[in-house]
Amino acid sequence: MKKVIFIFGLLFVCVPIAYYFNKPDGKKQLDIINPIDLDEDVVDPELRNKGRAHFIADFELTDQNNQQFRSKSINGRIWIVEYFFSTCKGICPIMNAEMKRVQSAYEKDINVVILSLTVDPDHDNPEVLKSYAQKHGAIKGKWFFLTGAKAKLYELARKSFFLLKPAEAKNQGDVGSDFIHTNNFVLIDQNRQIRGYYDGTNPEEVNELIEDIEILKGE
Repeated sequence: MKKVIFIFGLLFVCVPIAYYFNKPDGKKQLDIINPIDLDEDVVDPELRNKGRAHFIADFELTDQNNQQFRSKSINGRIWIVEYFFSTCKGICPIMNAEMKRVQSAYEKDINVVILSLTVDPDHDNPEVLKSYAQKHGAIKGKWFFLTGAKAKLYELARKSFFLLKPAEAKNQGDVGSDFIHTNNFVLIDQNRQIRGYYDGTNPEEVNELIEDIEILKGE
């Protein structure tokens, strides 16, 4: 009897391990992340009961060159998204130093783009964003710094990217009083679905992000 239990225990441990290392491409698999997979506190109430098939909504904003930016223009590409503001002296400089590493890793890959959306559009107009982009070595057509109506920027954070922290989410619906200050990068695949969240202040997690982009490219 003990021998049978041992064998079943061994199978229980070994089969998943064997499956992991014998996947068709031999690589880690990235889940598709939907509202149901997240802490309900960071998901807009009207989406909390949505199970699967979450896609990033279409949007139009203004980039650092004062040009209209349409999300449809980057359909079929991999996106790395963050929220920041140009006057931030805390986490944002660290995050954008890390984002420069992401840009460098995919500098010549036109199918990978970076979107930095401001949470302070009253200050971060295109002129301010252009100066900030130049300071961080943003490559034209690769790294977009985006501004627009605060309501639209915050709606995307709440209903598409789910980038609010629980404490920030308490003020959902009152755009005038809340302020998004998150350290997360979000990875969006070629189908506009969420595939991962990463701490943009943590070099190890940013290394993981870079590796996960390679996985998406191979899908």
